[in-house]
Amino acid sequence: MPSQSQQGPSRRSVVVGAVATAVGWAAAPPAAANWSPGTAATPSAADTVTVGRGLTAHALAAWGTPLWADDAARRDDAAGQVRQVGTHHSGLHFAPLAAVGQGLLVISHEYVDERLLCPGGTHAGEAGQHLAKALAAIGVSVVQVCHNGKGWQTVPSRRNWRITGSTPVTFSGPVSADHPAVWAPYPARGVLGASFSGTTPWGTYLACEENFNRFFGTDDASWAPDELQRRYALNAFGYGHRWHRADDRFDLAVHPGEPNRHGWVVEVDPLRPNSSPIKRTALGRFKHAGATVVETHGRVVVYSGDDENGGYLYKFVSRAPWRNLRRQSRSPLDEGTLCVAQFEANGSGRWLPLVHGQGPLVRRNGWRDQADVLLRARQAADALRATPLDRPQQAAVHPRTRHGYLALANGAGNGACGSDPMPRTASPAAGNRHGHILRWQESGNDPTAHTFWWEIFATGGERFSAPKGLSFDRVGRLWIATGHCTDTAPQLGTNALLVADPATGALTRVATGPRGAELSGIAHTPDGKGVFVNVQHPGESGGQAPVTPSAWPGRAPAGRPRSAVVALAPRDGSALVAG
Repeated sequence: MPSQSQQGPSRRSVVVGAVATAVGWAAAPPAAANWSPGTAATPSAADTVTVGRGLTAHALAAWGTPLWADDAARRDDAAGQVRQVGTHHSGLHFAPLAAVGQGLLVISHEYVDERLLCPGGTHAGEAGQHLAKALAAIGVSVVQVCHNGKGWQTVPSRRNWRITGSTPVTFSGPVSADHPAVWAPYPARGVLGASFSGTTPWGTYLACEENFNRFFGTDDASWAPDELQRRYALNAFGYGHRWHRADDRFDLAVHPGEPNRHGWVVEVDPLRPNSSPIKRTALGRFKHAGATVVETHGRVVVYSGDDENGGYLYKFVSRAPWRNLRRQSRSPLDEGTLCVAQFEANGSGRWLPLVHGQGPLVRRNGWRDQADVLLRARQAADALRATPLDRPQQAAVHPRTRHGYLALANGAGNGACGSDPMPRTASPAAGNRHGHILRWQESGNDPTAHTFWWEIFATGGERFSAPKGLSFDRVGRLWIATGHCTDTAPQLGTNALLVADPATGALTRVATGPRGAELSGIAHTPDGKGVFVNVQHPGESGGQAPVTPSAWPGRAPAGRPRSAVVALAPRDGSALVAG
């Protein structure tokens, strides 16, 4: 094995050389593009999407957009919402269709803002019809889009369909739907807290259940969380949605197994309308902030961060080549090994397998079987002494060098803005108010390796804050979407979409979002002529308190701001990405 000086950075070089390539690392080739990084957008506080010179931006697939031609008039109730694009856009994928200029946008919808969803700001938990509407507004939307020569627009189509918080789901892998820990006296249903996403080589979409705990609560004064519930941040108040008052499915004291049905990666086939979403339990249960899939030697590897202060980075490695498994009608996501990352201060790292019967994960320590390990993945990672991180978000892997990148939002507790005094091995500083981006290289450049080297690629503060969404384009530029709170980085204005050159660390602000919004999921067209980015919750702050009012993207019923997809493209019709 190469020496540390040849392959891995020292702790000092990691912190001081934040955007430099560590000694011995294979440098990423320069990212070529017709679009010039000199056309940068400046920081903005405007209630609009601003872009750099030479670019265009327009919104589509906004919350409430009808999916079918007979729904041209928007109905503002539960029955109407289930036939419309959902709200709070997070994960995003563009799936091209055979016809040129046609594709499907697959959009994950994370949660709802009940001030906007319900008349008079009524909490969904205070009336059953409001809860039905809230459940219809989350989940996943699949909507056909076309390019009309001037820009992208949605198309009423038989290909369009919805997955909601009430859609029946299937469990697959080591944890079955009838496992005692997930038992409830009704069938499993719903995709909750769908955040960043991923895609597979066989064309399916991976919706990732993140902050599912927000929807649960109880008014039972005798209820107290057990060890498992406490580790997954479940509490009587939740995030204040009060859904348990309208449906005891969300009451922690009545149905303690229901929360364990969530926190999974959910596989969706966009080309099969109304097919059952499948919860792939071999990938573990935690607050998945994305599921980034790469292929190596025919096998698939899935990287996923756990969005919690002190959360971990996980990697799933399939047991066998995915084509072989699928020929046998077996899922590559059901058979394999889930690992968790341990970062050392000298820049080295190890992947620790979460396998029942190995290390501390044995029966005498209370671990019953592999299903138990996956259900309690956070506690299993605790037992293995994995390295806590500053709110892990989406991961991305360079298409040529295979270097991995991980967005870490900040050191704030439980997703709120603020600071955390706890120093961490893979953090640039205690508190880490603005977050950073880690980069790692697997040993032998093999994603199935057991060891890796890591460094800090970029730190937040001066140029960006709270990186969350990451995506590589086809020539190897890293696109970054941010989600800082309104008062965390006033010098940066609203949240931004940026592009970084992995070889140099050079960073360009491409676009800024409207007031109170995060920019979240990113997707690219195969021809390099367009980039899509989600605008989530315009007009909100980190605690759902009103900020400067937003009317974006305009033309909204009753003036309500709406989450939407923004399509970016060069004005002259050239490619954003050459090559």
